[in-house]
Amino acid sequence: MDLLRVGGSGLRARKLRAGLSALGIAVGIAAIVAVLGVSASSQANLLAELGRLGNLLTVAPGNSVTGTAVSLPPTAVGMIKRIPPVSSVAAVGVVPGAAVYRSAAVPATQSGGISVSAADTNLLQTLGGSVAHGEFLNAANSHFPAVVLGYSAAEVLGIADLRIPTQVDISGIYFTVVGILNPVALAPEIDDSALIGFPIAGSLLLYGGQATEIYLRANPNQVIPVQGVLADTANPGEPDAVAVSRPSDVLAARADTNGAFSSLVLGLGAVTLLVGGIGIANVMVVSVLERRGEIGLRRALGATRAQIGSQFLTEALLLAAIGGAAGIVLGIAGTAAYATASSETSAVPGAAIWIGLGAATAVGALAGIYPALRAARVAPTDALRGT
Repeated sequence: MDLLRVGGSGLRARKLRAGLSALGIAVGIAAIVAVLGVSASSQANLLAELGRLGNLLTVAPGNSVTGTAVSLPPTAVGMIKRIPPVSSVAAVGVVPGAAVYRSAAVPATQSGGISVSAADTNLLQTLGGSVAHGEFLNAANSHFPAVVLGYSAAEVLGIADLRIPTQVDISGIYFTVVGILNPVALAPEIDDSALIGFPIAGSLLLYGGQATEIYLRANPNQVIPVQGVLADTANPGEPDAVAVSRPSDVLAARADTNGAFSSLVLGLGAVTLLVGGIGIANVMVVSVLERRGEIGLRRALGATRAQIGSQFLTEALLLAAIGGAAGIVLGIAGTAAYATASSETSAVPGAAIWIGLGAATAVGALAGIYPALRAARVAPTDALRGT
């Protein structure tokens, strides 16, 4: 306790200097804790997402052995529904040549890249998506000029909500916007789409009703077997011309990419921590030079070299500990802010806190060794003579 009291007195006498020295440690620890916390939060969210959407499969047209595009046969949806482990099937068909505009006055070249697709009424349920405003297509409105906008499509068109009845121009025909979707994690192409019913697409836009993408849900324990038979089931004549994918694989790849980025940020945090340690060492060396009189007086009163060295080493450890504690708080706050902005659950692993404290203590010890040894070697007679 005496050692902590003596070590703390040196910091209290130079509060601004101590605070600035601890700031470097705080920034480094905050970066490390925040990266570990954000990574843990994202991983927890990803696992939850995979558990919820990992049994989603997609079937799309591919190319034949000669390289020509092969469309899905009209019987593809019905055949896929006959696979026993498949619980839900929904088709989407891109309407060729159709474009969406905020109004007929918008130039044709400013379509915003929004595609028009006919969709089954159970598409949102199959994808596990949700409606932000309004409602999705149903048995009634799919026969009328009604459209549901994906999240990005609504942003491009400048439609934030449906409190005021809104219409958009689709190939010269005004459709009423009945719904706006939230982002669909495993089908980002839906975010950029304007969805209409198959019946109205056929009657107004002369669409033939051919599916360009089929989404299906399978029993979670049977996803791999179902994936293996989908090509032969969808197009028995040319199974090699069917593209079958599992969108959750994209999430896993994204997690690997995020992991590599997290490693980079951790490295930057470590560099910042090292710079903070150098700052503490520099401050402590200057402190030894400034306090030679104090060191000489304590030695003259009976303090040993070990006690003098311990005093300055304790000061360095306290500086690092203060910075480490502040950094942990900042890191947790940063993780919470990220989780809130991303609508995720904040999860800071206990290991991150202990790693932060351990790293700060280690840096403080390394930064304080040389100044402590230098202070211990100060001769009392020389120090007192210099004062």
